[in-house]
Amino acid sequence: MTPALELRMGYWCEAIAYTAMDSRTYWLGSCPAATPRLALRWLRSRAGHITDQLDPATAGPARSWLIDDIEHQYALGVLTEGGMYTHTIPDGQVRYLLSARPAARTVLPRQDP
Repeated sequence: MTPALELRMGYWCEAIAYTAMDSRTYWLGSCPAATPRLALRWLRSRAGHITDQLDPATAGPARSWLIDDIEHQYALGVLTEGGMYTHTIPDGQVRYLLSARPAARTVLPRQDP
C-alpha cells in the first residue's frame, strides 16, 4: 500500500563527496525527512556507512561525531530554527559533506518520528 502523501514543511538531506584538488563532486545520496530528528537520523546513518569504509585513523573523528550527543542537540536546534546543518568528514584529498536543510512545503510520505 502506498503511504499517504501530504504537503507540509520537511527537510532535505544529502551526502556528497568532493575532491579538494580538482573540485570534482560525487553525489552519494539524498533523502526527504519529515522532522529534524529524522533528518539527523539519516545523516548519522550515512556517516556510519562512510566511516565504515575509511582507514581506522581517518575514521576516528567521524566515529566521535556519531556519538556526540551535544553536537546532535546542536544540529536539531539548527534544523528546528530553520537553518542548514552540515558535517564534513575529511579523508585525505576527499571530503564527504553531509547536509540537512528545511525544504518548505514539500510533498512527503507520512513518517513516524
